Amino acid sequence: MKGYIFSSLFVLLLTAFSCGSEVSSEIDNSQDNQKLQITNSQESPVLPAGGTFNRLWNDPPTLDPHLAGDTTSSGIIVEIFGGLVAFDPDLNLIPDLAESWEISGDGTVYTFKIRDNAVFHDGKKVTSDDFKWSFQRAANPETASTVAETYLGDIIGVEEVINGESIDIKGIKIIDELTLQISIDSPKAYFLAKLTYPTAYVLDKFNVESGGKTWTDSPNGTGPFILGEYKIGERIILNRHAKYHLEPSKLQKIQYNLAGGSSMAMYENDEIDITGISMLDLERIKDPMDPLHSDLVIGNPDFSISYIGFNSSLPPFDDVKFRQALTHAIDKKMIAREIYSDLVVPAYGVLPPGFPGYNPSLEGLDYDIEKAKSLLNQSIYADASSRPRITVTIPGSGGQIDTDLEVIMNIWKENLGVEIEIQQLEWATFLSDLDQQKFQMFAGIGWQADYPDPQDFLDILFHSESENNQLGYSNLELDEILEKARIETDIPTRIDLYHQAEKIITNEAAWIPMWYPGERHLLIKPEVKNYFLTPMTVPKMRYVYFDK
Repeated sequence: MKGYIFSSLFVLLLTAFSCGSEVSSEIDNSQDNQKLQITNSQESPVLPAGGTFNRLWNDPPTLDPHLAGDTTSSGIIVEIFGGLVAFDPDLNLIPDLAESWEISGDGTVYTFKIRDNAVFHDGKKVTSDDFKWSFQRAANPETASTVAETYLGDIIGVEEVINGESIDIKGIKIIDELTLQISIDSPKAYFLAKLTYPTAYVLDKFNVESGGKTWTDSPNGTGPFILGEYKIGERIILNRHAKYHLEPSKLQKIQYNLAGGSSMAMYENDEIDITGISMLDLERIKDPMDPLHSDLVIGNPDFSISYIGFNSSLPPFDDVKFRQALTHAIDKKMIAREIYSDLVVPAYGVLPPGFPGYNPSLEGLDYDIEKAKSLLNQSIYADASSRPRITVTIPGSGGQIDTDLEVIMNIWKENLGVEIEIQQLEWATFLSDLDQQKFQMFAGIGWQADYPDPQDFLDILFHSESENNQLGYSNLELDEILEKARIETDIPTRIDLYHQAEKIITNEAAWIPMWYPGERHLLIKPEVKNYFLTPMTVPKMRYVYFDK
């Protein structure tokens, strides 16, 4: 989701972003099916209802869908709110508040039919007017959304609203109470998928305007759960929405513990129903004789990457040779083996393995200390005495840093004479400053896919005009390639364009890709059923139930 995540999740193997499904490496650009209307092929079985699902979580930086830029926030938001379309746990694109849609022959006009039974939590009917107001609210400069342009910018007129040139999104038309038409600037295969992101979620105008700055304390959403309680640093409680338009949740309640503590101890004491497993505990839990072994669940990696970012517009990172030198100096295979017991996969590109467009032939900038020294000597910042002071900013508190970053900083100091100072900020402040490109260098962060298309990584993170390019990186050749890929309809050609783009990004060391997640190891109570391990943040808690 504007998918910022703590990179430590790769190590701690937390449950919120685990996966168990796979997605084809092909990109479906087909516009052949111009009319889609999806219904359940079979009736869902009657399952036991009720119970409270308990889990650990962190305080979300926001519960406003139009402002959400991280997975901590989005993991809650997707359960409270909804949009026209959604992904199911298998990453199939399905109707949500829209029951059907039609796509024009040229692929630029989408006509959505809103469900007649779609209601807000207070019982008020959802209409096309609600959607148009919500889109315009997301784009309104006063909302100060850092994600509106990224996820809504393909719609004609959105940029004019963002820039303060208009108050009306011309590409959104209300046909009637339950029919909404959206026109985009050119045919784009990923447009529908973008509408699954919270920026495109519908809000209740009266709820937002009457609630002022604190409207999210009592949000009137449309999702399968209603916010019942939120005490910062203590808990979030979500209650079942009995009139949910798809099918009410089997769970009566979800309780998110925000106070922290030892997740393993809490799991063993039956205080929570799911937990990740630290490396310290993994070996014993893999032992069939351990009492927790039967609760062990192993899932495939999620679609994410941990990285170290540079601001390429600031010295010394405005010198490509300096960036390349730092990258070549890192022995990722050694760190993965010695520190993480090979529970992470060294990353040399951008797109994660198994993700659409993944290039297994991409070599990247591998460990080569002599090459690193040579590049540093060629850099305009070779002289340490005149080199600018370097500070890396990381999220968190307490002064602790990830072991891999500590090792890397020591390598840079000992082998290259490059010294790095550390600054630490709490998560919400970190994200805010990141959006404003305040950092010279940053780490302890990752990016998780919002939708299964290479555009979500390569274009959103690296195009010079992207609002999510926090790297200050600019390459006109890259921009041209990415712009061609946006509208390319031939699948092999489109994939080739993204391969070209990824090679440029990698060779110029626009960032240092660090880790892809390895297999996920979790403990889930045996009575918990239908907890799907998805590779992206999708609404899924309505499927969960207890079988006691």
